[in-house]
Amino acid sequence: MSIWLDQTIVDELILLLVAAAALVCGLWAAGHALLHKRDPRSALVWVTLSLTVPLLGALAYWLLGINRITRRARRWQRRRRQLHHDDHPVPRGPSTVALPAPFVHLRDLVALGDRVARNRLLDGNRIEPLENGEGAYPVMLAAIHAARETINLSSYIFDGDGVGRGFVDALAAAARRGVAVRVLVDALGERYSTPTARQALAGSGVDLRLYLPLSKGPFINLRNHRKLLIIDGSTAFTGGMNIRSRHCIQQSDPQEATRDLHFRVQGPVVADLQRIFLEDWQFVSGELPTDPRLFPPLAPCGSAVVRAIGDGPDRAFRKLEWIVMGALSVARQRVRIMTPYFIPDRPMIVALTTAALRGVEITLVLPGHNNLPFVAWASRASYWELIKNGIAIYEQPPPFNHTKLFQVDDCWTLIGSANLDTRSLRLNFELNLSIFDLSFSAAIGRYFDQALASSRQVTLAEVDGRPLPIRLRDGVARLFSPYL
Repeated sequence: MSIWLDQTIVDELILLLVAAAALVCGLWAAGHALLHKRDPRSALVWVTLSLTVPLLGALAYWLLGINRITRRARRWQRRRRQLHHDDHPVPRGPSTVALPAPFVHLRDLVALGDRVARNRLLDGNRIEPLENGEGAYPVMLAAIHAARETINLSSYIFDGDGVGRGFVDALAAAARRGVAVRVLVDALGERYSTPTARQALAGSGVDLRLYLPLSKGPFINLRNHRKLLIIDGSTAFTGGMNIRSRHCIQQSDPQEATRDLHFRVQGPVVADLQRIFLEDWQFVSGELPTDPRLFPPLAPCGSAVVRAIGDGPDRAFRKLEWIVMGALSVARQRVRIMTPYFIPDRPMIVALTTAALRGVEITLVLPGHNNLPFVAWASRASYWELIKNGIAIYEQPPPFNHTKLFQVDDCWTLIGSANLDTRSLRLNFELNLSIFDLSFSAAIGRYFDQALASSRQVTLAEVDGRPLPIRLRDGVARLFSPYL
């Protein structure tokens, strides 16, 4: 009898301890959510889950609810990610560029950029669109072959074969003739390639580093999604195009071909692009190159007024998102958006619909067939609300279009690597250019017109007529939009 009583007391004590632990964990998770969740709806969900589902609710919050991305990125930035201003000084203060008359109504967008972005607006730049791999890669390779002093290349994906082999050979040849060649490839993006550029460039004299090696942790966030090539500190190439054969659409399988735009950049803004690359280089290598040849004098050479925006979850957290929202708020006539991955959160949907209800003509051009089906499902879950409020949505036929463009009133354009989704705007490191230039905007407008001519407009009847299982599938995918 005594043994039985003793066992009963032990069992009750264990249950009591488990209950106490569950209560403490639940209270901790609920309190943390109340203090740190900006969205009250999100806080309510996590508080309710933490207090009503013992242990599992708190565990789910610990795994999924805590924003470790910004905290980890800022910690890394404090340790290694900031340039010494004495080495490569960044101009400070408001932009001094006076916008011409056609841009006057966008002066609030300039003021916003001055406050949230590190780099100022710079005039005297030239931006040239390069369409698909057929238009971009030969120009980039010619610039590499002509390089005499420095080459800095950053790419999320860099294949070691096909088109990538041409870049490997050109970079290796540049290193042999004495050019200082640095290549930065994202460690997760490298996994897309077989063979990798690292394998192909081994022993070539090219200094190749991986951004955030997976050996430090299996991070799917905090990736370097930037695409940037800088030649002799005077000519840059940037946009959304990786170094992959599938961007050469005339030579690729239609099911794998990927349309895209890349851009050749010349003028004073190239120095800001160089600084952004060197910050990334210092982060991965611990070294800050101080070669004066990295920053040659840059004379004005065009009409574009440009701001470089390096966005990421460190000190630049959500800067690009604020600029996009600001652009929607000052638009008067029309907004055109092209992006492969469109997963707007509530604030973005509200900003788009508010602009549309003000009378701004808003057009979204999205892929009809996405290479990431789950992303497409989540995107389509928001179609009905946007179309209902007057926003036109067009879907492009294959090949898949990877281009990212945002244009306001045919005079301001945002180009670069960022998509309109949480991963680009909050979780990864991106690079975009804010451009005020009528001639450049006209060229981008013609690209939009060509895309629209071959696209199909999605109607509200079509969206409402989807079978129930499809609507449920899209709704479930939408629940995971913060993680896509």
